[in-house]
Amino acid sequence: QVQLVESGGGLVQAGGSLRLSCAASGRTFNTYAIGWFRQAPGKEREFVAQITWSGTYYADSVKGRFTISRDNAKNTAYLQMNSLKPEDTAVYFCAARRNDGNIRMNEGAYAYWGQGTQVTVSS
Repeated sequence: QVQLVESGGGLVQAGGSLRLSCAASGRTFNTYAIGWFRQAPGKEREFVAQITWSGTYYADSVKGRFTISRDNAKNTAYLQMNSLKPEDTAVYFCAARRNDGNIRMNEGAYAYWGQGTQVTVSS
């Protein structure tokens, strides 16, 4: 089992950058794939990015602007967000699942979730 805690959210102007962190408990962090999701007000939660042993994968809406990475020695995953747009405003969640190397964009594939961190992008 793994517990996840997000941090790094905040208020930023359009065009700015933020880096979100996802700190995980436990000694088996490298056995988990990490995904980032987001939920805007009045909308369903949507996939943003994932990282597995086979590589990274992004939603089209963030491709080229966001970068997912991880530091297994620190039990932490990151989401670097550049060129932020007002439509990126949402609560961002990190999630973990067994690291099978496959692309998994559906929420149900992820067994563990953090509490979320708010990102607000002003125009």
